[in-house]
Amino acid sequence: MFHQSLAEVFGFPVDNFSSEANRHRSNYLCPYQNRVPNCTKDKAKNPLGVCSIFEGQNTVITCPIRFRERWQIAEDAARFFFPANSRWTSLTEVRLADQTGHSAGNLDLVLVSYDSSGQVLDFGAVEIQAVYISGNVRNLFEFYMENPQRHYAMLGERTYPPRPDYLSSSRKRLAPQLLYKGGILKEWKKKTAIVIDNSFFANLPTLPQTEQTTADMAWLVYDLKLDAQQNQYRLTLTQSIYTAFDPTLKTLTTCQAGPVEDFVQYLQRKLEEKLEGDRLSNLPLTTKLKRE
Repeated sequence: MFHQSLAEVFGFPVDNFSSEANRHRSNYLCPYQNRVPNCTKDKAKNPLGVCSIFEGQNTVITCPIRFRERWQIAEDAARFFFPANSRWTSLTEVRLADQTGHSAGNLDLVLVSYDSSGQVLDFGAVEIQAVYISGNVRNLFEFYMENPQRHYAMLGERTYPPRPDYLSSSRKRLAPQLLYKGGILKEWKKKTAIVIDNSFFANLPTLPQTEQTTADMAWLVYDLKLDAQQNQYRLTLTQSIYTAFDPTLKTLTTCQAGPVEDFVQYLQRKLEEKLEGDRLSNLPLTTKLKRE
């Protein structure tokens, strides 16, 4: 286990040197239902094949494609969207337009239920959100790829390892996505399933929950469980949280205020620094030289 370092590269733990793991690393292959066989993250010709990183003892998923393992997310979302025994299928990267016809973004995954003649009966949208990384993960990745068997044990020794950036992942990415795309789906009275990992969910504010039957949104929370025999992580659903749209967005987009007294003390320090700087700048040149 490595502190704040790479967990999976091209679908396999960094200390997995099986023939299959080596094949994926050599050919830049993605085992998780990417649109093409190869990993395309960051750059098509020189992909950043990092699926997840360590945060202490936890694994954090940093690539949205990683959630497509065995398409479990589609099955789990379908149970929220549709009645039991419904016919359904999945569509990826579906364009969503607003009232004026302008794009509101692409939906990561849309599940469609249909009748025996192939007519659409209902649908729901799946929003997949991996965690952004702060720090230069590419340098660490390229160091590992130079010699995986030699360098994997040295990853934890590298300076300034990559870290999960939960704040950017939620406020800069997830909340706006839910606000714009989720708002349209809410207007249509259609459900949304949000797919995130356990570490990300643990760093969100506490969401007001509701019953599954009345929920607009389901938070499908996954973890990566190590299969020690195969030395490979398996995507595992750990909890399903049901919420309503309006209180959820209010919670995600509202910043909790700290004590105003703390902010006043901070302003006092800044003011004193500025006044001292102004006083020094008005001193005669000879006085300044003496002080220096």
